[in-house]
Formats: sequence, structure tokens, C-alpha cells
Amino acid sequence: MANKKANREGSIYRRRDGRWAGAAFVDTVSGQRKRIHVYAATRQEVHDRLADMLTKARQGIRTPDKEWTVGAYLDYWLSNVVAVKNRPRTTELYAATVRLHLKPALGTIRLTRLSVQNVQTMLNNYLAKGGSIRSVQQIRGVLRAALSRAEREELIVRNVAKLIDLPAWERKPIHPWSTKEAARFLMAAKPHRWYAAYAMLLLYGMRRGEVLGLRWCDVDLARDQLHIRQQLQRVGKHLEQGPVKTSAGRRDLPLIAMVRDALIGDYAARHGCEVRSDVVAERAATDEGLVFLSSTDTPIDPKNFVRSFHQIRTSAGLGFITVHQTRHTAATMLKKLGVPARDAQLILGHAHITTTQQLYQHGDMEGQTNALQQVERQLLTDDVAVNAAVIHELSTGESTISRALTSGGPGGARTLDTLLKSLTNLSKDVAPTPVIKHLRTRAYAQILGGVAVKYCCKTNYAGSDVDADIADWVTILHALRHLETHFLRQRSFPLNLLPATRLRTSDPLIQLPLPLEIETIRQEKGIA
Repeated sequence: MANKKANREGSIYRRRDGRWAGAAFVDTVSGQRKRIHVYAATRQEVHDRLADMLTKARQGIRTPDKEWTVGAYLDYWLSNVVAVKNRPRTTELYAATVRLHLKPALGTIRLTRLSVQNVQTMLNNYLAKGGSIRSVQQIRGVLRAALSRAEREELIVRNVAKLIDLPAWERKPIHPWSTKEAARFLMAAKPHRWYAAYAMLLLYGMRRGEVLGLRWCDVDLARDQLHIRQQLQRVGKHLEQGPVKTSAGRRDLPLIAMVRDALIGDYAARHGCEVRSDVVAERAATDEGLVFLSSTDTPIDPKNFVRSFHQIRTSAGLGFITVHQTRHTAATMLKKLGVPARDAQLILGHAHITTTQQLYQHGDMEGQTNALQQVERQLLTDDVAVNAAVIHELSTGESTISRALTSGGPGGARTLDTLLKSLTNLSKDVAPTPVIKHLRTRAYAQILGGVAVKYCCKTNYAGSDVDADIADWVTILHALRHLETHFLRQRSFPLNLLPATRLRTSDPLIQLPLPLEIETIRQEKGIA
């Protein structure tokens, strides 16, 4: 009875060799029914393993049709997935990573039994042997892409490559050429037969493959445009022409004069035609041949193109940069000239503007110095303007225009009361509230009364000059406005909470005795 199976647990039996075995039917990845077997030393162990597989089947996790090893699945992935959706050059790079690193270390391990420890140990050993962090990241990236596909095909439950810890990688600093250095290189390259190609690298920031894959039919001399449509790359032992890297790489660029003249001269010399733009434009429009060829009239090998680039660079006495870093030089020159980032992105053929700004455009000490000097000049100019705007005889904490309070607390002023953040210039128009109207009426009545009693008898109109009389009354009115300001400050809230200040002016009329009420308040507060 001990050998009798429980309900829905499959078949469990003991083999003649003494081991226990279990079997059950499950659905496979291909949609077929398959009988699976498990083996163990004890019945309980077989029961647990079989129950686990049946539980996964009920959850919709299908069983692989066969037992994959890591190496076998990587071969399947390269031929059925990578080669179908990627370019030949990308497939070649992935295949090299699988052949050199992944299969030797992990190829014999069952795909379902690949663990985090297996992958982490493999990458740690590579680093210990002197491998770079960037290479380790690329190896992990290829394995992660393959296991992600296996996860979607329900061959594994989790992607262990995503759980790996790796050291952080820092991009090496790139120091592109300055404008003067780029000009020196072009001067040194002028006698070379590939001068126009090198000019395109520095002026347009074109990729090496885009320059070498340019055809004459892509050069529209009638409209002065370049149509970037394909690139030339080495794949294995062959040079292949193919589409550009991304859809953003398909772009049209204006054909500038120096490149145009060089191309017309090259075409005329190669085909023995007249050096005229209309003649060359008519013949080149239907020519699907490559613009730049080797000395034997064959496509240029990228390695030979790079070798000639460095020979010219050395003869010009310039610092080392790679051919690809000429794109960084072009992007930085566009930034220094103030070209909008969107236009620079379209010229370089980047899919995202952040790539242009963060990776290809570099800062320079000259540009930073000019920017900071402009800030310095602006600050000095504003400081002079502020000093000129403040009249220290009237107040040390107010501007003559807005009479704003000086900052002095956490709220930005000497008080946290929002009503006292600024002080309106009361000598100008005040908001016509009922309180202000009442106070203004009383102020004018008291001040005009005091002025009339004190000064009416001092004015001699007999034989006086009318203009002088008018000037006297204008002066009196001017004094009234200042006195009104004092009165309103003393009698209106919240201005009465502010410390009162004494008027300081050379105008004798402004030194008039204040009305009784104001004089009393000044004496109570001890204001001089």
C-alpha cells in the first residue's frame, strides 16, 4: 500500500535498481502533451518534485519540449532571433561574445539550472584576469538579452543575469579638437584624395560608415544637398553596404561650398569631364557608384581610412582623437557657435536630443570663462544701479522707487507680517480706501490751516511778480505733500507700527511746524 499513488500526483513507482521515479503528462511550450519523468532516492523526494512540476503546469507555466543547455540555447538565439531583427554587424558582435566568453564558461550548464552564482563567478574571474569593466558589462548585456528571450518563451522562470552586481563604469573623458585644431587638420589633409571625406567628418559630424557609403546619386548638386541614406561596414571578411544606423540617421544636409567644390573636382578628375557644376550635377544624378574609392577604385576599407586619418593628424602635430570623436568635435563647435540643440541633433543624426547634449557636446574653458565674465559684468552693473537708486539721506532701508523694506528675517523682511513686506510711496497716489480718504481730508485741513495762518501775512502781493508768487505757492504745495506723508504714516495702520523718521531736506518750507496732533505724537515718542 505504500507504493499506491495519491490522487492527481501522477505515477510514482520504484525502479528495479531501488530508485524512485515519477511521471505525469503536462503541456509543453509548443502546445503538445508530453510525459515527463523525475527521479530521486526516496519516494517523498520524487513526490515533491513531481508535485512542483504539476503546480507550475496548473499555473500556466509550460514545460520545455527538450532540456536546453546554455550553449545550445545561445546558438538557437543567435540564428533565430538576433540574425532576424539586427544588422549583420550587430549579429557578428553578439556571436563573438557568445563564442569567446559565454559558451566556454557556461555552455554545458542546463538552462533551467543556471544560477546567479554561475554568472557572477564567471564575470568575477574575467575581471580578475584583467578584463575591463566595460567588456564585462557587454558580456552581461548579451547574456541578459538571451535569457530575456528564454523567459518570454517560458523556458526559464527568471533572468539571473539581471541580478548580477558589477562595478560602476565611468566613461573615459573625451577632449575634442578646438576650431583651430580642426582647421589645421583640414589644411594638412587638403592634398589627400580623401580630403572631402575628412571635411565631412569635421564639418557635418558624419559617421565613418556614412561617409564611406555615400553615393554620387546622394549628392544633389542642383539643390546643394546631401542625402544620407546608407553606410559601408566590414562584416567578417566582406565590405557590405546597408542602411544607416537608425531612422534618425536618414537625413538631408545642406551642401556647403568647400565640400561642394571638392566633390566637383574629384568627379571631374575621375571621369574626365568638364569641371562645371551643371555638367557634374547632370552626370552624377544617376551614378550609383560610391563617392570615395581606394586607389584601385574599390570601396575603402574602414581600417585604411582610419590609418590615413592618423597619418595626417600626426603630420599636423595634433593630439590623438579617434575618427568617431570627430563627431564630438563637430557637435562642440556647433554649441560654441550658438546653434540650437535641436538643429545640432538633426545635423548629427541622433535619435534623442539628450544624446547630443550629454554625450557629444563638451564644455571648454574658453566658453566657461566668457560666460562667467558676462555674469560678473552683469552683477557689477546691477550693483552700481542699486547704489545709485538709494538716497541715504532719506532712509537706509528703502529704495527711492519702490521703498521696499530691506531683508532681515526668514520671511525676507524685518517682519513676518505680510502687510508690512513693502511700504508704498505715500507721496504718490494712495489706494482710495475710506480710511485713507478720511485721513487725507483731515491732513489737508490741518496743514492748510496752519500754513494759511502762519504765512498768509508774510506774502506781499503789492507790486510782486506773479511768477514769483506762483513759485511760492508751488513750493508750499510741495511741502504739503511731504507733510501729508508724515501725517498718514503716524495715523494709518500698519504704517503707524513702523519707526518714524525725520524729514531731512534743505527746503525751508518743509521745516514748517507740524500740526498740534503730530507734534504731540512726536513728543510722546521722543522723536527729534
